[in-house]
Amino acid sequence: MTILRKGLLTLSLYAGLATLALAETEKAGTENKPVDRKELSYMLGMDIGNSLRQFNGKFDIDTVVEGMRDVLEGKDLKMTPEQAREVKKAFFAQLRKEKEAAKASEAKKNREAGQKFLAENAKRPEVKTTESGLQYEVIKMGDGPKPKATDRVKVHYKGTLVDGTEFDSSYKRGQPATFALNGVIKGWTEGLQLMPVGSKFKLYLPPELAYGSRGTPGPIGPDSTLIFEVELLGIEK
Repeated sequence: MTILRKGLLTLSLYAGLATLALAETEKAGTENKPVDRKELSYMLGMDIGNSLRQFNGKFDIDTVVEGMRDVLEGKDLKMTPEQAREVKKAFFAQLRKEKEAAKASEAKKNREAGQKFLAENAKRPEVKTTESGLQYEVIKMGDGPKPKATDRVKVHYKGTLVDGTEFDSSYKRGQPATFALNGVIKGWTEGLQLMPVGSKFKLYLPPELAYGSRGTPGPIGPDSTLIFEVELLGIEK
């Protein structure tokens, strides 16, 4: 279930929030403590507010409260269940459209920034560009064997965006990474096969050799160009 649906369902599952809150109280070992009615009410309001914060500006809070009151007090509702479903369906469609538009705008911005960076980077004499568009720079050349795509490798690495934002680092975790070379993004599969064991390279990956238009959860947006400092520690048997 998406976050969007969870947020909207909070309104229709008001009683469920109360059940959840009581369950959490029991876990805390305070199930026998008398609950103040106003404290309980305010806590439920906080939960609903946190769930609906992402939709702030898209609804009228007084009307939300009116709808709750009408349901809880058994009053005649201003909307039939069928009408409510149509409104919800239209709202989901609107949210999807807004999300797609925002993603397209972000992708365009990332793509243009990456293209500009790679074009300038390619002018540096120490940077080499392969047929696929991968750029790499030798920081240290090792003298060990080069891995094949079917090998498992052990590496230390740090990943950044073109603006310098660091999104991952095995150095910071204090633990090298081990993985099958043909099970990672294309730029890594290609780039590490250029590296003898003991080498340290800097790899510059255009989006099509990284995570493409999908990006990843977190700082790697759609169509992001990625930079990796990679140290090949060994080939695992």
